[in-house]
Amino acid sequence: MGLNDTPSGERLRIGIFGRRNAGKSSLINAITNQNIAIVSDIKGTTTDPVKKAMEILPLGPVMIVDTPGIDDEGELGSIRVERAYDVLNTVDMALIVVDGSKGLQSEDIKITEAVKAKDIPFITVLNKSDMTSERYGAENSIWVSAVTGENITELKEKISALVPADSERLKIIGDKLEKNDSVVLVIPIDSAAPKGRIILPQQQVLRDVLEAGAQAVVTRDTELEHTLKNMQSKPKVVITDSQAFGFVKNVVPSDIYLTSFSILMARYKGDLKEAIKAVKAIDSLKDGDKILIAEGCTHHRQCDDIGTVKIPRWLKAHIHKDIKYEFSSGQGFPKALSGYKAVIHCGGCTLNEKEMQLRIFRCREQGVPVTNYGIFIAHTQGILKRSVEIFPEYSALLEK
Repeated sequence: MGLNDTPSGERLRIGIFGRRNAGKSSLINAITNQNIAIVSDIKGTTTDPVKKAMEILPLGPVMIVDTPGIDDEGELGSIRVERAYDVLNTVDMALIVVDGSKGLQSEDIKITEAVKAKDIPFITVLNKSDMTSERYGAENSIWVSAVTGENITELKEKISALVPADSERLKIIGDKLEKNDSVVLVIPIDSAAPKGRIILPQQQVLRDVLEAGAQAVVTRDTELEHTLKNMQSKPKVVITDSQAFGFVKNVVPSDIYLTSFSILMARYKGDLKEAIKAVKAIDSLKDGDKILIAEGCTHHRQCDDIGTVKIPRWLKAHIHKDIKYEFSSGQGFPKALSGYKAVIHCGGCTLNEKEMQLRIFRCREQGVPVTNYGIFIAHTQGILKRSVEIFPEYSALLEK
């Protein structure tokens, strides 16, 4: 996987904030040395947050989120400003772009305070140094010119300095593996599998296993039994697509850890503890209760789609109740959740950690239990405890 193929959920997200005509789009073009953003002297050219996947050397792959002017006016303008502030919930870093020739304005100060309140690392970029000889300071600031290129290299170095080291990042499964451990990845190839590739969480887990110095063996569920019999040493863990839990649980010996890609995603960027506790709520659902089944991405629905078909079918078989279902995908996750008795969410592989955490926070704040596809399936298959045994700090929750 090259830098340009880095998943959006794994890219560092940098939000660009500032007043109209502060030079946000020109700055993006200067940082990337490309004409990516539309530049215009007309105020309000950027009317909605726009995500742009790109590379910033020496930082590597990032996601730039260009936002509307925080000084926009009128009824429509206030909606745009609100959307700009909403971006703060999803970014890892903020660049607050100030028109240096006009000085700090009230909107610049307000967005800075909002960024600090959310504990987001930020840089105040005093732009248009070519238009003024006056130099003044601001918190964590640098003077630049997007037109002449003055201090653009220095700005990129400041951005890189704010990025956490790779060693500080949570591992998907690698922290539970020793060098030369064997790991079996079970990847079914069925009608729902994308042609010519494996899906994102499977790619990410495979990479994490290899980075840990462990050995990865990849097989289909239909060949799993043969694969295990022919391995020279017993694998430490078998990681399967959650949809194959019902079959795989009967093939994998009980002395081998068993979990799923979706459960690993819940631990990696969600809240595995919350998902384990919340899944019990589905056992007490009643006829007519409404639940939300949510996915972070948008994709073409198959005839036996997991979210809209399989999960309702498994839930019906588990509790024998007539439940009302609503579905969301992509950015369509609702803000108002109090009407739901539970939320069942996918692993969120295309969302970054902040986006996933925001969804979980909204559920918790409104008193709605939120669980995960993998945890839900393991629960309905009667193997929830086994599926999290590799994480004893979480499996202990099931003893209570």
